[in-house]
Amino acid sequence: MKSIKSGLVLAGCVITLAAQAGDWPTFFGDNARNAVSPETNLPAEFVPGTMHLDSTNAPKTTNLKWRAKFHTHAYGGPVIADGRIFIGTSNGKKAGLVSALDEDTGRTLWQFDIPQFITTLKIYNYDTLDLGVCSTPTIESNRLYFVSNRDEVFCLDATGKDQSANAGLTNITWSTEGSAQKPPFFRSQVGGFHWVFSMLSEKYVDGWVQDASSGSPLIDGDYVYVSPCNGVDKSHRRVPRPHTPSLIVLDKHTGKLVARDFEEVGTRLWHGEWSSPTMGIVNGKKLLFWGAGDGCCYAFDPTPVQGTNADIKTLKVVWKFDINAAGGRTGPYWKNPAGFVGPSECIATPVFYSNRVYIAVGQDPRHKEGRGVLACIDATKTGDLTQSGAVWVNTNVDRSLTTVAIKDGLLFTADFSGRIHCLDADTGKTHWLFEAQRPIWSSPLIADGKVYLGTDAGDLYVFAAAKEMKILGKTKLESPISASPIAHNSVLYVMSQKYLYAVALGADTQPE
Repeated sequence: MKSIKSGLVLAGCVITLAAQAGDWPTFFGDNARNAVSPETNLPAEFVPGTMHLDSTNAPKTTNLKWRAKFHTHAYGGPVIADGRIFIGTSNGKKAGLVSALDEDTGRTLWQFDIPQFITTLKIYNYDTLDLGVCSTPTIESNRLYFVSNRDEVFCLDATGKDQSANAGLTNITWSTEGSAQKPPFFRSQVGGFHWVFSMLSEKYVDGWVQDASSGSPLIDGDYVYVSPCNGVDKSHRRVPRPHTPSLIVLDKHTGKLVARDFEEVGTRLWHGEWSSPTMGIVNGKKLLFWGAGDGCCYAFDPTPVQGTNADIKTLKVVWKFDINAAGGRTGPYWKNPAGFVGPSECIATPVFYSNRVYIAVGQDPRHKEGRGVLACIDATKTGDLTQSGAVWVNTNVDRSLTTVAIKDGLLFTADFSGRIHCLDADTGKTHWLFEAQRPIWSSPLIADGKVYLGTDAGDLYVFAAAKEMKILGKTKLESPISASPIAHNSVLYVMSQKYLYAVALGADTQPE
């Protein structure tokens, strides 16, 4: 989900993870979470072939190198390092699955199953939708870090060379809320297990997840930063664990808990927390950014400090920005009688770009459409920035699950209403808007002068990365596109709910 090269990319940017040149080892490419790839020679369209493997009238494929078939759902990834692709999916049996694929062929190298979460508590509303592993993995030094469908942080050997397989798992009591859990296992006896940390049962975390765990780990130095994905119970009115942290810090070598935040976001939580942390360097100092379940964006000092609790260190807040208040969103959450105009939480991941943080608010897709806010925040200030820290606020972007992408002063994003936006990154003004007319869950990739973005209808749109709207291509896939495309070695990777497609100019491999 290698060796590490740490360095400043630009003034005001982030220390990145890198294996070999062009690798994409973490969510949106690096810790700044701005999905911009240097890859070139990427196609604008492809023909995926038959929508059904048993069809006898399969159309000829175009620009398709290979495709790999999944089971029922695919949300986690893909990421690539050292010739291997890592993805998180469902195994089709209400369990999570992490797979390693060969980059050249799509052949499965190994798979790691995580059985369904089991509990005797009837008010739990978690891991019942067969969503599988929704966390996009992170790869560093041949170790794969991800959050399982049971809210466990795993560290696996990514190479497949360690034959220990389940070593270390057999002596762990897998239990949450009194119900024993089956341990995960490698489907083939390859890959190695380093450690696991349960965010549902460990002291000082004690989480409670709504629907699914989806946060992706961020690694910096010796630390793993990750969210327990705290949320409401089945009533959708009560937060059973209001004191669960939004972010925790683990030792990346051992999996031991090092620190957590004590901002008590759970006491203000509306529904759930599904964002992922972001990191940037502001005025020579690293900051950790987080989109929380109270609709606020927070900046933390990533260096744990000793607080009032002697047993656990603290992540201290540097600034806070209330996105809803800055955009004038007030009143009841979710089903607002005035027409879905009330506040929302942060589901998208913050993007750090040029000393600014960009993030939108949105809601669970089952809450449907509603008014939203996209904010650009001055990351150089401190304190409560709701009034003083807004570079600009755009209220024309509806509720959004989408993480923005920015290049050459142009910002590309989408909202759940099915609208794709091109904005000026400095002012927030609209350059163009395209009505896709179907919900959008995924986020854009900017590469090769193009913007790639998928919809819930399975349409992959490709636009010119320019101020004037120009559609360069559109490809219809067989199922929704919920994950974001990535590019590597002049190959575009597009993950639908049923397949991972490897797309390259001139490729015409016929799927088996």
